[in-house]
Amino acid sequence: MINFIKNFRNDESGAVTVDWVVLTAAVVGLAVAAYSSIKTGATNMTAATNTYMGSQTPGSF
Repeated sequence: MINFIKNFRNDESGAVTVDWVVLTAAVVGLAVAAYSSIKTGATNMTAATNTYMGSQTPGSF
């Protein structure tokens, strides 16, 4: 029984899986934050472009 406890304490094969899960969750979180920021900027730019284009008259230079 003592050998089982010592082997269990020294076994780290599951630790790598936990590291990858945490790393993957962090990458997904950053991707969601970046997507949100890009979406907001693109929406604002589209609205500004629409306002500008709507105020222009065709053929006037």
